[in-house]
Amino acid sequence: MDNFFGKDFSGPPFQLFSLQHLAAIAVLLLLILYFFWLRKHPNERTQKVVRWSMAIILLINESGWHLWNYVNGTWNIQTMLPLHLCSVFVFLSAIMLMTRSYAIFEFAFFLGIAGASQAFLTPDLGIYSFPHFRYFQVFVSHGLIIASALYMLIVEHQRPTWKSLLKVVIVGNLYFVALFFINRAIGSNYMFTSHKPETASLLDVLGPWPWYLLVEEAMAAVLFTLFYLPFAISDGIKRKKTAAS
Repeated sequence: MDNFFGKDFSGPPFQLFSLQHLAAIAVLLLLILYFFWLRKHPNERTQKVVRWSMAIILLINESGWHLWNYVNGTWNIQTMLPLHLCSVFVFLSAIMLMTRSYAIFEFAFFLGIAGASQAFLTPDLGIYSFPHFRYFQVFVSHGLIIASALYMLIVEHQRPTWKSLLKVVIVGNLYFVALFFINRAIGSNYMFTSHKPETASLLDVLGPWPWYLLVEEAMAAVLFTLFYLPFAISDGIKRKKTAAS
């Protein structure tokens, strides 16, 4: 049990794109493929079971993460408040799934998928690999954030608009500014507004503080535009067909 839930781990450290990493990616892809099957074979009862199962797993998994830190003496307000982007979307995604909230979907599609994808593909697991609790906790939380938004898109037929993109940019930046002052007040570094993370990360190649924050803004703008591009192209094709008919 200590080797599963303890702070120390005797197994080999996690390696990026190792077999266990690829296995987690494969499970997520299979779940997404199942969503396409469910879209073609809609069933209200099954959809409800899928939505609520993902929501409950998200909340239980996040509770386990807080319990793990508390048991191991690492819980503190500087690192464990649900203020990081993915921590926020654990709760928002659960609410979205339970209520089918389109208002939350607009943000989950852009911010949720963008943040969770980076953490899923380049997880900061350190010494913890399969079958440690941290391995499951990281991939379950970030994987289900991605899956939740895609479920709403694929199965529930929700889709973003240009107004959604505008909302995400405005609210996202307001949240970023608010976090800057929260971090200064309590000595934290949520979303790394105060400095880069101590461990190696993508931010290392984006320049010093505060310039990497501006580079992040530019990267987010490009990424969100790419996320919306298929919908913009589809809308353009529909308008041409309507005009031609």
